[in-house]
Amino acid sequence: MTIDGAIAVALVDYTSGMTLGTLGGGPEFDITVAAAGNTDVVRAKFRTIEMLGLPDRIEDILITLDSQYHLIRPLSSRNGQGLFLYLALSKARANLALARHQLKGIESSLEL
Repeated sequence: MTIDGAIAVALVDYTSGMTLGTLGGGPEFDITVAAAGNTDVVRAKFRTIEMLGLPDRIEDILITLDSQYHLIRPLSSRNGQGLFLYLALSKARANLALARHQLKGIESSLEL
């Protein structure tokens, strides 16, 4: 939540859709509902990459709304398989490039 413009963040299991932990959010933005709904986005992208036979991995997925950015970052470590970080940002207050860099740093410092 120290990332400029952060509204909410979650650690999510995309195989089950369960949210493992959250910070932020509130009545105007239910991070648990948003995170669970975005498991479909993550699953669809993994299926598409597999169907295309691409050797690449997903670094992150960006969804741009009128007033928000939603960043989805699948964890690449062995212990993080099946998990993703989900960050909702205020478009007016966030620096997208810096937020992506900081999210990458958070991923590397996570102990699972």
